[in-house]
Amino acid sequence: MLKKIFIVITSFIFFSTALSEEIFLSLKKSKVNVRYGPSFEFPVKFVYKKIDLPIKQIDKKDNWRRIIDLKNNSGWIHASQLKLINSTIPLNDKILFDKPTIFSKPVAKIKKGRVLIVQNCQNNWCEVQTDNFKGWIENSNLWGEVK
Repeated sequence: MLKKIFIVITSFIFFSTALSEEIFLSLKKSKVNVRYGPSFEFPVKFVYKKIDLPIKQIDKKDNWRRIIDLKNNSGWIHASQLKLINSTIPLNDKILFDKPTIFSKPVAKIKKGRVLIVQNCQNNWCEVQTDNFKGWIENSNLWGEVK
């Protein structure tokens, strides 16, 4: 009986921790090193050069976050280089509209893979900004958590 209780408690802790670890974040800086392990002593695996790029945290250890990006690249980033999610990437081409309806004026065509800064989301639409354009897109087929 005691063994069953231990297994249940251990499973609960494992699964609740694992589920709580997976969150979307954004890069805080325009140059962020990704390392092979959770320490400055590990070598740099690659460097991101895109501020606000959305990434997914899949694990954490102390002040380090293990991340994965849209292209399944993964590694460790120091928490000081990350911020709460404020961006998204469309997984296919989208139309940016003036208002949150397909019956409003089209503003621009957004190519898949473009980083969009999320201003506001309501119903199935998100108000986004990118370079010279600001408008609304449907929030389906987006990489990054939108609320």
